[in-house]
Amino acid sequence: MTINLKQAEAITERSVHVQNGWLMFPVLVGFLLADIALLIFAIEKGTQTTSWIVVVLLLPACVILSKGFFTLQPNEARVLVLFGDYKGTVRTSGLHWGNPFYTNGSQHFGALARGAELQSKLAGTKAGSGGISGQTLGRNKISLRARTLNGDKLKVNDKRGNPIEIAAVVVWRVEDTAQATFDVDNYENYVSTQSESALRHLASLYSYDYGEENETTLRSNMAEVSQTLRGELQERLAKAGVVVDEARLTHLAYAPEIAQAMLRRQQAEAVIAARQKIVQGAVSMVDMALRELAEKQVLVLDDERKAAMVSNLMVVLCGESEVHPVLNTGTLYS
Repeated sequence: MTINLKQAEAITERSVHVQNGWLMFPVLVGFLLADIALLIFAIEKGTQTTSWIVVVLLLPACVILSKGFFTLQPNEARVLVLFGDYKGTVRTSGLHWGNPFYTNGSQHFGALARGAELQSKLAGTKAGSGGISGQTLGRNKISLRARTLNGDKLKVNDKRGNPIEIAAVVVWRVEDTAQATFDVDNYENYVSTQSESALRHLASLYSYDYGEENETTLRSNMAEVSQTLRGELQERLAKAGVVVDEARLTHLAYAPEIAQAMLRRQQAEAVIAARQKIVQGAVSMVDMALRELAEKQVLVLDDERKAAMVSNLMVVLCGESEVHPVLNTGTLYS
């Protein structure tokens, strides 16, 4: 048995121009005034079937034509759909007039928004985190402004299997209104879901920290990791006609159950690193002291006395507590 899976055809945006609303407004007013004048004429002249028919037909025609007016704000677009056929997108701001039979998508988008809101509540997410404001504009209007998706903290496992908490902020905007409208069911919910999925996948590719030599980690290479996240998001969201302007990590920490253990580990490593610096400095100081004594012939020491001097200096330089010297009142060898 062969199953043929046919991928849906992608629709790309095409720009169209509609009539200027300020030019169509006086035309509509003229039709309305003509209808009123004809009504008065028909009343004065008595019953004329033709006049009454024109009056009756002209009034609903004016009402229908008035439905063609719509306004667009800057960075706002309207997708024009006529009887299920995509006609184009208007991006110019101002008052416009188009075919009054263009689909008014307020009810359709309103249902999508209510469905997304219900899904958000069932998933336990914060209200407004996904952002459905753009879908409730009505009349197939889509906001082209940059939007910010501030993701919730996610508990995931890094490359080494350590549970961590991670969150990211994504700045995105709609680039292709046709793809955003027709290629995905709800583009804002799609952005939210794909952002969470990409962040989970990203966390599994890198270690939190303490990776191998020259290994990229989440903590030490946050700029590179954020750039990788942006690239993956752009690849995922291209289907919805969305462009990702910026994506960066906003929260990164170990999960509470291992936070204390990892803190002790960090403290131990910090102590070891400090000890290494102290030892390196002490060795350099001892070497410098012996070399200065030999070059200036201040004192000639045999190997045994050099070893004793090195031991005493190392104790003084590397010890944490205050050192109390013992004065020798005899000779150097007594």
